[in-house]
Order: sequence, then structure tokens, then C-alpha cells
Amino acid sequence: MLEKRALCSGCDIYCQVRAEVPESGKVGDVSVKAIDPRPLRANICMKGVHAPQGFAHPKRILHPLKRVGARGEGKWQEVSWDAALDDIAERLSKVVARYGPEALAVSTSQWNTQTDNGAGRRFMNFLGSPNWISGVAICAGNTAAVNRLVYGWYPYPDYPNTQCIVLFGHNPKQHSWTPVYNAVRRAQQRGAKLIVLDPRKSENAEQADLWLPLKPGSDAAMCLGWLKVILDEELYDKEFVAKWTVGFDALRERVNEFPLERVAALTGVPVALIQQAARMYATSGPAVIPWTPITDQQRNSTSAIRLMCILRAICGNLDVPGGELLHGFHPDIVHESELERHDVLSDAQKSKQLGSTTHPLFTYRGMAALREPAKRVWGYEWPNLINGCYMANPSATFRAMADGDPYPVKAFFTLGNNTLMSFANMQLIQRAILNQDLVVAVEHFRTPTAQLADYILPGDAWLERNCLADGFGWTAIYRPSQKVVDAPGECHSVYDFWRDLAVRMGLGEHFPWESNEAMLDHRLNRLGMDFATFAEKHPYHAPPFVHQKYRETGFATPSGRVELFSSVLDDLGFDPLPYWRDAPPANPAFPLTMFMGVRDDEFFQTGHRHIAALRARKPDPTMFIHAADAANSGLAEGDWASIITPQGSVKLKTSIRADMPQGVVRVPHGWWLPEREEGDGTLSGAWEFADAQICPDDEDHLDREQGIPHMKGIACRVQPFEA
Repeated sequence: MLEKRALCSGCDIYCQVRAEVPESGKVGDVSVKAIDPRPLRANICMKGVHAPQGFAHPKRILHPLKRVGARGEGKWQEVSWDAALDDIAERLSKVVARYGPEALAVSTSQWNTQTDNGAGRRFMNFLGSPNWISGVAICAGNTAAVNRLVYGWYPYPDYPNTQCIVLFGHNPKQHSWTPVYNAVRRAQQRGAKLIVLDPRKSENAEQADLWLPLKPGSDAAMCLGWLKVILDEELYDKEFVAKWTVGFDALRERVNEFPLERVAALTGVPVALIQQAARMYATSGPAVIPWTPITDQQRNSTSAIRLMCILRAICGNLDVPGGELLHGFHPDIVHESELERHDVLSDAQKSKQLGSTTHPLFTYRGMAALREPAKRVWGYEWPNLINGCYMANPSATFRAMADGDPYPVKAFFTLGNNTLMSFANMQLIQRAILNQDLVVAVEHFRTPTAQLADYILPGDAWLERNCLADGFGWTAIYRPSQKVVDAPGECHSVYDFWRDLAVRMGLGEHFPWESNEAMLDHRLNRLGMDFATFAEKHPYHAPPFVHQKYRETGFATPSGRVELFSSVLDDLGFDPLPYWRDAPPANPAFPLTMFMGVRDDEFFQTGHRHIAALRARKPDPTMFIHAADAANSGLAEGDWASIITPQGSVKLKTSIRADMPQGVVRVPHGWWLPEREEGDGTLSGAWEFADAQICPDDEDHLDREQGIPHMKGIACRVQPFEA
């Protein structure tokens, strides 16, 4: 049996797996297995195992589809790839001629941002549009941008050598963030401490040395409490603070505004437990605070992320063995940031990036002061870590699409990103999409978003393409993924889409690599080998790691130090110190608190619900609720309920859980029904079940600096569903 080494992109972890190639050559017959089957080393989950069946699904789109009815009506005509791209190029050219290149907005997802080799941003930069958005705006990309403000890169945890792990709401499991789950368990077997902060007693909380059941959305307050303990008890690294930080005295004054009694009231965690956890983190090191999707999505997100950065730095855990490592670029592989060519987009067009005047942090404006420091330390001005450092603001982009404010956006491309359901305020997003002159979706299936498109173009899958991955620019570790089978029908890579469109738009000279494979060969030419050779020889490739590089180069910040007091935020007109912002006033009509955006193990974001084996495990969208809250709402186990916020309502099944705190409801992310036919007005159930429609994006619910929505602590009520 022929075997290939592939990277599963069933989620954004990209586990390296072994794919057994069938004689039939059909993707549905591929067998996907773990590279290393040993316990706590088998980095594979059910989504990866069952992926081939999903790619072979009879409803997969194999040929370009052109809409022939009204948007959402479900009437399509098969056309050729060339005919589709010819028309798309002609219509996009008309939009650009009338409104300017900034009238094109593009939304992408993790499955293609690490497989297009920078082609999407390259196309937009040469065309002249700064309006690129992605789900990474609320999932790791925004965190990367905030980390750059503090110390110039986004650090990666050294799990094999750490002695303490802190999970802020993050709950890696065997079938969700599997490599992180395995790394945490291995570290615990070595004796590492585990601290879990989570409103409910999650699976990791069950195994933790300390569990802090904090209120949803109170991460920033908890970090301020930890700092109060660490600073008062002098548990920080005094030598590092004195030599390598700026703003320590100002930070201490801010922290003094948060006595532990105040922090306990804000978080719901007793003072003694706050003290115990802070001491354990500060004294058990080296320690790590891994990335968490929870802190990404709060109205105090920027402050909370900065506070985690500050904890890493002042406790001596930055770029040391067992701490959090600043990788930088691989010196001998062409990175995607370089390929994206942010230098060619003029300052005038950069200034038009939507959201940059009100919520600038991860826009070109917010990152501008870091250009020179990045070049000084990392050798390149435009490190686009997790693709999150030069984004437009999603809410601002949708408002421009819907209402033409501050200018019209009239063409919208969505690639592997079920945009309608992937951000806050789904009502606005649908209005925005319906107001476009041109909508193009590159997809596997007719998702609710794709149902509103003018064209749906068939994308390839991870078993059907060669790929080179570096953790979305996060690390200097490169891993290859070998093509296992040919893509069916007319399914193409996203690189093909961007290059073929560029040629038609008169930008072909900027895409001299005629195929995905030619681009991969180009990226590896400094190593003196092509992609095929690299993939056979190297399961992974990384330069020798050097710790505490800042001793030679300084940090990639304007001061060259860790900025506890942010000069960048100060210059942008924001509070240069982390702060706490109280929640909106309580509304008696919405007495419960909801946290959303949590994925079921069987699914990633809005995908996988078409795979029978996974859907059988989780057939219905289910909320978690405490028994007392269920009883007060007139609900029993298995009842259908309405979850209502000021933004809207969804229908979910009731699951009464002992691990849920009273007063808190958990809502799952991304539900729709792929089996439901188009045209009934619900967009295949999206308007019944999708959590995006109950998440507001008004200023009270947006983080000030980033403009990302508050998904962890929205006021809600629940009641029996009335059909």
C-alpha cells in the first residue's frame, strides 16, 4: 500500500497524518491514520479519520455553478471554469472602474489561508484593495497582532519542557485541538502543574491542579488580580523587568486600582483561590499561557491579551526553555508574508482600510509603528502572523457592503469561509451580501453563504493538493503535505483561482508561477531542492532554535523592549495600559449570561455536519444549561428551546449539565442543516440555528481597540420553543 504524509486541515491545527492511497484513486477510499499511534502521541481526531467520506459526499460541488435564480432560491447552472472566471473578471473590472479597487472585499478561512501561498493578499495588494477579512479576526489572528504590540512576535509554548500550563477557557480534548490535548497530558505526566480558568467544570478543569470558575468574559479582571499578587509579593523577574521592559511603574499604579476584593467581585472567584493560582504560575515556572479562543472574543479582549503577554514577560517566561518561544522567520524558506507583497499597496489605499479609523489595532494603521522594529529584529517589515496583522475590521466591512459607509463595497469573494455564520450580527452580513454587484464563493458545498453567491467555484481538499505549512506564520517549523489523490471534476486550488483571475485582470506578470507546485518549488529554492524532494526527506524542517534572542537584537517594538506601557496604543489615542471595562447595565428581560462560539468535537466551525458518522454522534444543535435555570425556564432534558438576546433568537435542544454554573448558558457554534434543500427561506436552517444571529456588534459589545465582538457573556433568556 502506497503511503503519503499529509496535513489534515479538517481544523486549523494541521495534524500530520499518514494517508494510505487506494488503488481506485478515489478520495473516498483513502484511509487516514495517525503518524504515531502511541497514547498521547496519536495526533488525529474523528474529523481527520472521516474526512475522506466528507470529500466523497454526493453533494460536493465538482463543477462551477452560476446562479440563474434569485439569491437564495437554489437555482444553478453548471458552467466551465474558464467561462466563470471570464465573467467574474469582467464584472470585477466594472466594479473597480466605477468604485475603485477598495470596493472589493475578501473573506477567507483557515483551510485556505495556509494553502494559497499568499496569493490572495498578493492579488489584492497589486489590485489595490486593503479590505481583507477572516475568521482569524476573532480566532488567533487578533491575538497575534496584540502580542506584537507588547514584544514584537507571537510566542509559541514549549510544551515538552514547561512546568506549568494555564488554560484560560481553552479546553483541548482528544477530538478537539488534539496535539494540544496530548501535549498538556504529557506535561502533566512529567509533573507539570495545570491551572484551568473556565466558567464550567470542563474536561481539563476535572484534571487540573487548580480550577478557577470565573464569570464569562472576565479574563482581563482575573489577569489584573494575578498581577496584583505577583507585584505585591515581588514574585516577578526583577532583573528582566529592569533591563527589558518599559512602563513598569505605570503598570504598577494601574494594577493597584484592582485590590483582590474588587477582582473577586468581577470574576466570581474567591480571593484565596486567585492568590493561590497567581503564586503557582509565578513560582512553578517555566510556565506557559497557551493561546485561547476564549480571550479572543471579549469586549476587553485587547487588555486581556496584553495582560497575558505581561504575565509571560515579567515572570521570566519569554523565549526561554519551557516558556514561550519567539520563532521569527525560517531563513531558508520563502514565507507567505514575503509573498503577500504588502509593500506594493500604496499608503493612500492602506488608509482606506475599513475600520482603521475607529478600531485600528490589527489594521495597517495599527501595525505601522512596528514596521521598522520588525525589519530590525526579524529582517522583514510585514510579518503577517496568523494572517491577522493587516486585516480590515469585519463589522466595518459589512457596514460598507450594506450601506456604502464610508464608501461602497460592491464585490465580495468568500473562500472556504461560511461568512454569513462566521462573525457577529448575521442580519447585517446577509444584508451586506445581498447588496453586492458580484459575489463569488470558493467552496466544497452549497453553504448558507454560498447560496447567496453569483458563482460557486469548486475548491480542492487537503488530500488533493500539495501544501507547505508553518503554523500560519507563527513558527519557523515547516511541514509538507503530499498530494494523495487527484481532485475530482473541476476542483481547483485557491492558488489556481487567484492566479487565473490575476491573468484575466492584467496582473499576470505578478504571478509568474503557473501552478501551486511551481510556487512551492520557488518557496524552497533557497534549500536547493524542489517540493517533491523536500516532502520525501523532511517530515518537518526548522533552523536551530536560539533562546533569548532579544539579548542580541532587542524586541521588535518601537522601544526595543517589552512594552508594558504601549507606545503604539498611546499614539493611536487609546489607553496605553491594560484596563477593565464594565459590562453594559443589566436588563431584567435577559437575566442569564450566554457564552457562544464553542465548537462541538465532531465539527469545526460550520463544517462537517454532512458527514454521516459525525452527525450520528451529534444530530442536533444543543445548548448546555444548569438544572435550576432549566426548571425556572420550564425546560426539561431534550426539549427544544429558544435562546433570545436583544439581537435575535435561535432554536436549540436542551441539555441539562451538572458542570454548568447557574446563570450561564452555553450555545454551540456554526449550526445549519446541509441535508435541507435550498430555497425555503432558512438558508438550509441557518436562520433557525446559527449563533451568529444572536451576537450583537454594537459599540457596547465590541472591543475598543480591535472592534471584535463580545461572545463570552452576552445577556440572554431561554424559554420553550413555540413552533
